[in-house]
Amino acid sequence: MTHPAQREIFGRRLRQARRMSGLSLRDVSEGIGGAVSHAALAKYEKGEMMPNSTVASDLARILNQPVDFFFRPPQLDFKTVRFRKMVRLSKTVEASLREQALDYFERYAQIEAVLGVAKPFRNPLRSPVVSTPEEAEARANELRKAWHLGSDPIPDVVELLENKGIKIQEAQTEDRHFDGLCASTDAGPVIVIAAWLNENLLRKRMTTVHELAHVLLRMPEGIDAKVEERLVARFAGAFLLPAETFREEFGHSRTAVTLHELIQLKLHFGVSITAIIMRATQLGLINAATAKRFWSGWGAQWRKAQKEPGDEDYCGREIPARFPQLVFRAAAEEMISLSRGASLLGQRLGDFRSELQKACR
Repeated sequence: MTHPAQREIFGRRLRQARRMSGLSLRDVSEGIGGAVSHAALAKYEKGEMMPNSTVASDLARILNQPVDFFFRPPQLDFKTVRFRKMVRLSKTVEASLREQALDYFERYAQIEAVLGVAKPFRNPLRSPVVSTPEEAEARANELRKAWHLGSDPIPDVVELLENKGIKIQEAQTEDRHFDGLCASTDAGPVIVIAAWLNENLLRKRMTTVHELAHVLLRMPEGIDAKVEERLVARFAGAFLLPAETFREEFGHSRTAVTLHELIQLKLHFGVSITAIIMRATQLGLINAATAKRFWSGWGAQWRKAQKEPGDEDYCGREIPARFPQLVFRAAAEEMISLSRGASLLGQRLGDFRSELQKACR
């Protein structure tokens, strides 16, 4: 007879793997040829029953997980998970993204524990409460000062946040309504960014800072979702386009701006032209008439095309690299086996061995 704790672990892992795959209980039952009914699968998930070894192997196959995944005790959980309030996702997609992220950050925490290199995170803002655009601007300036960033452009946002103790995952999803989320854990804050944003690194940078704002800032109780998004956007704009430097580069009291200038500013600061015009408007560097001409002309065309001039010319990385680096380091120093390293990164053993050999040359 199996121990209740083992049944509970298996049930939790089965539910997690099923949700990660976006499958229903009936889908899983059909996937294993009806060997187990959806009702029996539900009992597995509730920890009331355990499958035999053959069924467990079939479940691992259909859910694309190694068998040992289903017997691994949970070591991390989310305290809160925050999706964009203005974005509508199906419950199935939300559950899949949440469970994929939990699995990823659990593996991330495991390799940190092996190496003893966990990065504790401390919110550097003395007063993170924000209720006005001016306060959002001030918090962005305070963060730059606390992190000793000066007023220069930030070359790699993802690398910066990873160095400050914020774990980041790229989520593989075809749902383009999703671009990012943030969550809190016992191991610190985490951010998830949609992998499809790699098609536009400028948008990826802004989305990452947007999620950073949700990690750091506290909003008044009951704040309207649209108001909250505006405050977060103001923080993100001020963080990537600090007022002093932006004024110097953009100029004061502009009545016209050439496309060539906008593209150069875009490549310099690593933000979209749309964000540049919004920031110039916030700081009073262009008047309402100039901004209106932009939005009714270029802005409308680019929004419809979902593309701007100069997008392809931006050279950046914005790749979460710390987790794989730690795994390869532990494997190279023989602190973990090659099979465990491959499992941590969700790779085939041969692929992991090949990458490790290249890294060690």
